[in-house]
Amino acid sequence: MNALITDRVQRSFSRSFGSYHDAAGQQAQIAADLVDALRIHGAPDKFTHGLELGCGTGHLTQRLKETFRFQSLTLNDLAPEAEKTATDADASFLCGDAQQIMWPNEVDLICSASMIQWFEDPAILMQRIANWLQPGGWMAVSGFGPRQFQELAQVGSNAGAPGLCQLEELSAAVRDELEVVATGHSIRTLRFDSPHEVLRHLRSTGVNGRARATWTRSDLRRFSDDYVARHGSDGTVPLTYHPIWIIARKPD
Repeated sequence: MNALITDRVQRSFSRSFGSYHDAAGQQAQIAADLVDALRIHGAPDKFTHGLELGCGTGHLTQRLKETFRFQSLTLNDLAPEAEKTATDADASFLCGDAQQIMWPNEVDLICSASMIQWFEDPAILMQRIANWLQPGGWMAVSGFGPRQFQELAQVGSNAGAPGLCQLEELSAAVRDELEVVATGHSIRTLRFDSPHEVLRHLRSTGVNGRARATWTRSDLRRFSDDYVARHGSDGTVPLTYHPIWIIARKPD
C-alpha cells in the first residue's frame, strides 16, 4: 500500500475494531468457506508454521485453529488492536503492512481472507507469498472482485478498496511458483432499509478506509437520493459483495 492509503485504512479498521467482528458477517462466511476449501482440496491436518496476513478480529484465525494443528502460528495485521487476536489464539503477532514487514521463515501455510484488495496491486503480494512458501507448502487467499460494492461506485463513492481484481489475475501471479488447486467466486447481495444503513454497515466493518472523512447534510442527502433512485426497490437498497478465492500448493 502507499503510505496515504496505509494510514487511512489502519485508522479506519482501528476505529471499527470493536464493532467489526459482529458486523462483518460476510467476511466471517468468506473465512469459513476459505478454510473449508483448503481442507476439501487436500491440505494436511498439521502445519509446521502458519502465517495469516490481515487477521483482524480473528474470523479466519478461529476457523484455522478449529480445523488444523500448528506447531507455531504467526498473525499479522495493520491495526495494532489485532494483537489481542494473536494473544487469544496463542500465536505470535506482527504489526504492519504485510508487503513491507519481514515474515517468519520456514512457513508451510500462508492464509489471508478479505485483505489483499487493500493493495493497489495484489499480484505483488501474491508473488511474495508464492516465493516465501516452503516446498510442499499451501496458500489460501481470498479478496474481492470488480463487482464488490458496485452500487457505491455507481453513485460516485470512492470508499471501495483499490485492488479489486479478476480471479485470473491472482492465479496468474502465482502460477510460475505454485500449483493452483482450486479457485472460485460468488456474488452475494445484502439488503438494507436505507442508504444510511449501508453507510452504518461500512463504518462498523471499517471497509470505508478510502472514503472522505466528513459529509455535509447536503452530501448525505444527495448520496441517499441517488442511491435510492438507482438501486432502491420494495423499500430497501442492495449492497453487493464479490468474494474471490484461490487455493494453491508449492511443489515439493
